[in-house]
Amino acid sequence: MNDVFTLQQRIADLEKQLPQANERNQYLLEQFRLAQQKQFGKSAEGFVGQGELFNEAEDITETIEPEQQAISYTRNKPKRKPLPKDLPREHVIHDIDDKSCACCGGELHKIGEDTTEKLEFIPAQVKVIEHIRPKYACRECEKSGTESKIKQQPMPAMPINKGIATASLLSQIITSKYQYGLPLHRQESMFKQYGIELSQQTMSDWVIKSATLFTPLIKRLKAELLKQPLLNADETTVNVVKSDKINSYMWVYCSGADSPKPDNPIPNIVLYDYHNSRAASCVMNYLDDYQGYLHVDGYQAYEKTQATLVGCWAHARRKFIEAKKLQGKNKTGKADVVLSLIQKLYGIESRLKGKPADELYHTRQTQSKPILSKLKEWLEKHQPNLVGNSKLIDAANYMANQWPKLTIYINDGRLSIDNNRAERAIKPFVIGRKNWLFSQTAVWAGPSAALYSIIETAKANDLVPYDYITACLNELCQPTPDIDSLLPWNFKG
Repeated sequence: MNDVFTLQQRIADLEKQLPQANERNQYLLEQFRLAQQKQFGKSAEGFVGQGELFNEAEDITETIEPEQQAISYTRNKPKRKPLPKDLPREHVIHDIDDKSCACCGGELHKIGEDTTEKLEFIPAQVKVIEHIRPKYACRECEKSGTESKIKQQPMPAMPINKGIATASLLSQIITSKYQYGLPLHRQESMFKQYGIELSQQTMSDWVIKSATLFTPLIKRLKAELLKQPLLNADETTVNVVKSDKINSYMWVYCSGADSPKPDNPIPNIVLYDYHNSRAASCVMNYLDDYQGYLHVDGYQAYEKTQATLVGCWAHARRKFIEAKKLQGKNKTGKADVVLSLIQKLYGIESRLKGKPADELYHTRQTQSKPILSKLKEWLEKHQPNLVGNSKLIDAANYMANQWPKLTIYINDGRLSIDNNRAERAIKPFVIGRKNWLFSQTAVWAGPSAALYSIIETAKANDLVPYDYITACLNELCQPTPDIDSLLPWNFKG
């Protein structure tokens, strides 16, 4: 009897554990499907009906039949964009030798000409600038035995006083690494092609010293940034090898837009800030007592600031897209309803692109607000009863928790529907990180933040980073540099 009772008790215990086991099995199955999707599926976040915005030419070509390609080419012949007028030009004249008429022998006269432009690439040139400083002494003093004071023009200020690098060389190294993601050891190999031995260690030292020179300009840009009525912020991991922390973080703060806009009074600034932590104190210390609008994702650290937080619909949409992937192919469900409504919100924003802030405010109040009400109704109806799809539950919970922040954008036409401005700003760092993989020490991470800040701010103001960095280095090494002249919106080149 005891054995029967024990067996029954065991069966009862297993039945109690069965729901948890099923739930765990469902969770693991969902993770497996998502892993498959990330590995083999498309990574775009667009919802069906949004259109494929970023297809490569190869993808487009592969989907068109040869006959269609031929028809498309004849109907819509592409127009080549003219080459810039300010590029230097070399004229090569192909003239005929015999200028007599083949019929009557008379002299031919010129009736016109055809000009065809071809683009020539000239590899980078390296030259040595010799600074020659004559020395002068007094002959009369020499005759009388008096020690003559030698007079000589001092060396002009240089970014690296006792090094061979000029501002242009430093700018080339910096932009190669931070704008184009070319690690220093590859640059070392490139310089060897010109017969120049520049070790990785030497260039590393130059980069760190150059970043230090930018300190006063970075401080000024930060002061300008914190004056703005609205900002964007984001953060991403950075692997610092010789650090006690598993993950360090690069934070980014932006104002303005990705490129200059005549009607936008907010300056375009992008600043990076390195920390070996993701703690709230990082953003609190950087923003100090900033009380304007701050576009962010759902990370709790931003809650500790004094800013008015503006939520990100791109993050909310992303979570529902993950939930939709678990529905399976050609299946529709609750996630599709939400994604369709979010798509309508983005459709309104697309039509309003470039419109003044007051028009954005009025249109959002009349068109976006009713859609937000439908999303709120969906949440109230379905969130308490969701089961099964854990990603759908997570997405609904995220949207519910972020709801006040997600809806605040309709109350001010200057605000954005998402935090994509900051996500785009952090992307160059993420791409660069894939190339050079890590920073060896925090000593490197700090200069990287400074130099990324200068390059991305220059790009946001339609400046050529190489030219801008060269000019900045030449000015910042002076005894009293003119910081005002180096602000991107004041920069004359």
